[in-house]
Amino acid sequence: MDQAEPFIIAGEALAPGTRRDVGFPITTMATGTASSLAVRVLHGARPGPAVFVSAAIHGDEIVGTAVVQRLAQELDPQGLAGTVLLVPVANIFGFLNRSRYLPDRRDLNRSFPGSANGSLAGQVAHIFYREVVERCSLGIDIHSAAVHRYNLPQIRIAAGNNRLVELAMAFGAPVIIESPLRDGSLRDLAHASGVDMLLLEAGEGLRFDRLSIETGVAGVTRVLAHLGMIEADDGLSAVGIPARANRTVWVRAPRGGVMHPARQSGDPVRQGDVLGCVTGLMGEEAHSMISPIDGIIIGHATLPVVHQGDALFHIAAIAHPERIGARIDSITEAILASQPEGSAQGMLDEDEVV
Repeated sequence: MDQAEPFIIAGEALAPGTRRDVGFPITTMATGTASSLAVRVLHGARPGPAVFVSAAIHGDEIVGTAVVQRLAQELDPQGLAGTVLLVPVANIFGFLNRSRYLPDRRDLNRSFPGSANGSLAGQVAHIFYREVVERCSLGIDIHSAAVHRYNLPQIRIAAGNNRLVELAMAFGAPVIIESPLRDGSLRDLAHASGVDMLLLEAGEGLRFDRLSIETGVAGVTRVLAHLGMIEADDGLSAVGIPARANRTVWVRAPRGGVMHPARQSGDPVRQGDVLGCVTGLMGEEAHSMISPIDGIIIGHATLPVVHQGDALFHIAAIAHPERIGARIDSITEAILASQPEGSAQGMLDEDEVV
């Protein structure tokens, strides 16, 4: 059995089959104390690819931190082929402040590639990309919805890449969405650098939930198994047609008042189905919300107090939702059977909705 070569990071050589926690200095804070990007490196005993798993690039999206914590405890470098880099909190400043943004009011996921001498966001982006992303051939970045919103676990990928579709199917999230790359985003820079990316959206900002965490841990594990990095089932021996879309729509509050939902994330809907209603403070003048398309609800507001125009239900357009989950003979047929219609259209990120 071949043995891996040492893995060089932060000027140190990790022996095969070992782990190490590394802190990459970023800057000094207002108090004068130093800040750093924390990375756990699991270097396998056998040769293989390098993969990173990152969380909290938006500091209030902390579901991924719980996923990375579980992976850090469960993955054993002695049984690993290749290297896994775990980043529990990419945006430590937003994480501490319970905010999406950094103290300089910039969005880290719009600041790549960054600069060593740039803004605080630019410095973090520069270090994260140089020390983590550039070392890998695949990245899995974990996000969640904003506060008072919930996202059904869903994988977002660049359009037109069947390898990413295959990895997304191995991940096993309920929905796969082909979404455009945004300038300055981690996915955009990784794509330009030849690094494949899976982006998991799951759960609610500043909250942990069991479904999102377990979906994340199981999904990363299956992807590593599919790549041959660990001994486990990649889930593709019995393939189901995934829910796969490249267009989503938002249904907004028709009036201000109190929302009473009739559907929630994960529910399939047909055009014309009632999603819920919004009433006045006394329950008067109920205005129904109607699904404009066939599809699956992939996100919903969790706060019942709403203003007119608030985004309340996020629906992925799927032409035949009744086919989802049907067993099929091969992964190739499953990919073809779930092919979205048309080209990917502009979609807002969950927490960019206003």
